[in-house]
Amino acid sequence: MFRIAKRVGGVGQQLANRSRAFGTKAAPPSRLRNAVWATGVVAAAGLGYVYITDASAGIHRYLSTPLMHLLDPEDAHNLSVSLLKHGIAPADRGSDSDLLSIQLWGKQLSNPVGLAAGFDKNGEAIDSLFGLGFGAVEIGSITPEAQTGNPRPRLFRIEDSRAVINRMGLNNDGAQMCADRIRSRFWRLLAAQSQRHGETVASLAASVNRSALSSRLLGINLSKSKTSAADSHADYVEGLRTLGPYADYVVVNVSCPNVSNIRAGADVAVLEDTVAAVVRARNAMPDYRPPVVLKIGPDNNNDQLRLIAQLALDYRIDGIIATNTTPSRPQALLECETAKEFGGLSGEPLCEMALQTTREMYRLTKGRIPIIGCGGISSAEDALRFAKAGASMVQIYSSMVYDGPGKVREIKDGLVDLLKGRKWSDVVGEDS
Repeated sequence: MFRIAKRVGGVGQQLANRSRAFGTKAAPPSRLRNAVWATGVVAAAGLGYVYITDASAGIHRYLSTPLMHLLDPEDAHNLSVSLLKHGIAPADRGSDSDLLSIQLWGKQLSNPVGLAAGFDKNGEAIDSLFGLGFGAVEIGSITPEAQTGNPRPRLFRIEDSRAVINRMGLNNDGAQMCADRIRSRFWRLLAAQSQRHGETVASLAASVNRSALSSRLLGINLSKSKTSAADSHADYVEGLRTLGPYADYVVVNVSCPNVSNIRAGADVAVLEDTVAAVVRARNAMPDYRPPVVLKIGPDNNNDQLRLIAQLALDYRIDGIIATNTTPSRPQALLECETAKEFGGLSGEPLCEMALQTTREMYRLTKGRIPIIGCGGISSAEDALRFAKAGASMVQIYSSMVYDGPGKVREIKDGLVDLLKGRKWSDVVGEDS
């Protein structure tokens, strides 16, 4: 019995010793285990950062964009601009195919997809917008005097039709404040480039784009203060003199449907006076002279388009944007309550009107003036149709409201597939 007890006690002691041994090994985690966990966490965080900051990531289209749509449209817009302004934005991580490279006004663009005016009214988020992959970014419209625009609500979504109605009323910070902001950005970027490349700021300023980026253009859209006379062109001239030195091209907005004092889009005599005055002022600029582009509406009849085309040729306008938003409503929207709101309609319902205007302007100008297609473009197929109708470049805006910041890369990649080895420049005007 004593032998059995001793044997049992011995076994118990062995188990206890083993238990203590295992406990001793498990208590403090090994340095290797800590290193593995730390490496995994860092790798996961890094991959997450790379994913979230990629504009093409699905999270932007299927999560962040729908979340934005829970907000009032103007609040969502202001939040988007604020995030971009502070660099809290994804970026296009792809590279542009040589098939998309174009020449415009003697300058090279890496791709023909631009951002239309209206998103960044005050030039606050230029760098983040270029980071989304645009070949050109157009800011504004900017008026000589700061103004608050029309009363809210003034921005509406029509979700089923992927359309937007706005009656913002040209709210902006005014030409001088915007010029100061844009000038500060330009010289800051040039100073940084000067340090990297060992060139003087003065030599860089004489050779780089006003966007301060190679293969990218910065457009500035000019309009009139609400206090100006309807037949006056003075505001466009003042805007040109204040902002023109910092633009790769300036846009004369004669077609905004949301203000009552712009007659140039409907009155050919006022339009001619405006075009003549702006071109004369541009030609009198002492050093740098930006291309002048005319932005027209989609509701002109054939006779009006013929007169606009002749004026553009006679005064050697450098480009035409076809088109602005429309105050009209297509048949499909007549029963929609939101569509009854006053304002300019943009988005997919505008596409065919803008396409037809692009085609007609290319034909009437005989392909001698670059046409920028704008209005309802939401896919690579749309963009290619505009190119074949005569558009040297296209602009988007409303499609990003519904599909998010990856829309730029989506269109560019889709175009490469559709072009099938041909260049964008080869198909411009093919169907006109």
